[in-house]
Amino acid sequence: MAKDKTPVDLEITPRDRRFGRDTKQDRWWFNNDPIGTAFFNALSVTFPRGEAYFIEAVKAHRDGVPPKLAREIRAFVQQEVMHTREHVAFNRKVSETGYDISPLEKVVEESLEKTKDRPAIVDLAVTMALEHYTALLAQQILTNGEAFENADPEWADLWRWHAIEEIEHKGVAYDTWLHATKDWSRWQRWKLKSRVMLLVTMMFWPKRVRGMKTLLAQDGITGARAMGRILWFMFGKPGMLRKALPQWLAYFLPGFHPWNHDDRELIRLADSDYSDAVMPAAEQAVAT
Repeated sequence: MAKDKTPVDLEITPRDRRFGRDTKQDRWWFNNDPIGTAFFNALSVTFPRGEAYFIEAVKAHRDGVPPKLAREIRAFVQQEVMHTREHVAFNRKVSETGYDISPLEKVVEESLEKTKDRPAIVDLAVTMALEHYTALLAQQILTNGEAFENADPEWADLWRWHAIEEIEHKGVAYDTWLHATKDWSRWQRWKLKSRVMLLVTMMFWPKRVRGMKTLLAQDGITGARAMGRILWFMFGKPGMLRKALPQWLAYFLPGFHPWNHDDRELIRLADSDYSDAVMPAAEQAVAT
């Protein structure tokens, strides 16, 4: 087992927010920057189907979990359902600005099609790896507020809201994994989760880069110019992936747990805008 676990006083609290239904989205909504816009647009395309996959992967292993984890799984599902709803709406706005996102959606569909005959425990390991990635990116979104300083305020709020909840439930898939593999040796557990993380990394980010290039080509940005600017955004400035690298590496250390790094202070600093959207039923569920 990991040496540290999810904090006993953690509350996973779904916040029922809706964004941008009545606003017109600028084509380059992220700081009038086509590269940053392409990064977040390409990421958003993965969420509706991806988060449905996460939900099913976690729910498949919820039988027999301790009561606290059962409550956290329910709250996790509520959060992910609302994330899906909001990113469906966001992706519709992306299309309304003139981008054809269907090639990116097809890539996601094809990737998920390949999971159909996979063992359920592998799906959970994939979910755990991708949840770690989303938590690392969420930390960067909330830590580097200046990155969204000139972004469309409505969409900046969407990504901050999503980031808050990704941090909040970052341990759910991992704790479900620890329960599902409780009879495994530490070596068996480490070997599978590490192999899956490497495979996820090798497949996920190249596909997102291709998605960015597809979107940028629709703006006339192609070839080496596009690739250079993409790499600078990811590893130069703002360098979200570069800054996430140390915690990505921590995933492979013995005794790793997502809550070894307690970043709830980021939630407290960013959460005040969403207090009026807390779902009462969910609040009660995590308190009991």
